Amino acid sequence: MSRTMKIAVVDDEPDMRESIRQWLALSGFDTETFASADDALKVISADWPGVIISDIRMPGMDGMAFLKRLMGIDSGLPVIMITGHGDVPMAVEAMRIGAMDFMEKPFNPERLTELVKRAGQARRMTLDNRALRRDLSEGQQVMSKLIGASPVMDRLREDILDLGQADGHVLIDGETGTGKTLVAHALHAVGPRASKKFVPISCAAYNDEVLAGKLFGPVENGLPAVEEARGGTLCLEDIEALSDPLQARLLAFIAEQGAPAETRIIAISNARGEGRKAEDSLRPDLFYRLTALKITLPPLRSRGEDILSLFTRMTEQFSEEYGCEPPQVTAQEAAQLLQAPWPGNVRQLINVAERAVLQNRRGSGSIASLLMADGEDNQEATTTEGKPLKEYVESFEKMLIDNTMRRHKGSIAAVMDELCLPRRTLNEKMAKYGLSRGDYL
Repeated sequence: MSRTMKIAVVDDEPDMRESIRQWLALSGFDTETFASADDALKVISADWPGVIISDIRMPGMDGMAFLKRLMGIDSGLPVIMITGHGDVPMAVEAMRIGAMDFMEKPFNPERLTELVKRAGQARRMTLDNRALRRDLSEGQQVMSKLIGASPVMDRLREDILDLGQADGHVLIDGETGTGKTLVAHALHAVGPRASKKFVPISCAAYNDEVLAGKLFGPVENGLPAVEEARGGTLCLEDIEALSDPLQARLLAFIAEQGAPAETRIIAISNARGEGRKAEDSLRPDLFYRLTALKITLPPLRSRGEDILSLFTRMTEQFSEEYGCEPPQVTAQEAAQLLQAPWPGNVRQLINVAERAVLQNRRGSGSIASLLMADGEDNQEATTTEGKPLKEYVESFEKMLIDNTMRRHKGSIAAVMDELCLPRRTLNEKMAKYGLSRGDYL
């Protein structure tokens, strides 16, 4: 990441300020002068992209007090102190407080240039590392929402991390409710464009004329999406709804960018398994441009015990929101959750979890009744994959121990008592299912 470093020269003597400014300007630095520390503090804030050169002896706030204020604002600010011969011990103390270096008057201009250059490089590295940490943190926050420990979810997270670093455009498809928009955000958040804008547009939400304006302009206020997203990510949801004329304009926009593309396009198709697909709706040259990279999200029914983990997480969140206890899932209900086909995927599971909390608050109803209300009877509630009874029992057992540990905040004695398990058996089962007491404290 390229940053232009600024140089702030703070000195109460006009001749000294001007001579330093002229020398650094001739050396190619963007330099600004201040007659007092108070004036400089009006400009300098945390993450200020530059270097401060300050005299030690100044009326009002002297250099030492100024340095302490600067370190309080941002301890990573590089400060070079200018000192007279008698102030060297004070300059050494300034370095202990946080100054990068000091120069004794009269100083060698060449050495000043070298010091400023080194300080600017250090500042640039500090700011770039901070930006990277922020981007990684944001990426981790988005990735943490992709809940699940199943093999298909592990592969999905790996694909996001790999494709997030690539330059090519991406097509995301999968059944309704699988979390395609969340994955698009994750691809942006873990990649080099994370600090740039993520601009989502639904191609199915507007008629052709309005969509054309939103995408390419003109717009009354702000910028069209292709300009607003420049350098970042343009996310086109329901890409299969894009009309032929707009497909041609989008293709022209992609061609204008060249390779690698300045703006990355993430296209989301919601047509998989629901009639028209993206490859049937898009002109071939645009389809192959947008599918340089592709992610297909797994349906919920293929994610095994993730279903129980998600259901538990959602009921806990809704119980906290509604101020009541989460429903206790029986072995039969756990098997029904695992066997349900979930045509609405995660979105449907969230709705069922919320209704389960609400009916539990009323003290009536069952999870089975909620699944049937969604149009699923017992005969339909069988996944196409099919699983042996042992796997359903183990999934329920893991969920039961996990829920009980959460409720008792890691108290082994309380869990043993509620589940009627001896300590050795509980320890063995926790080890078997990868559960650690420390996660619940």
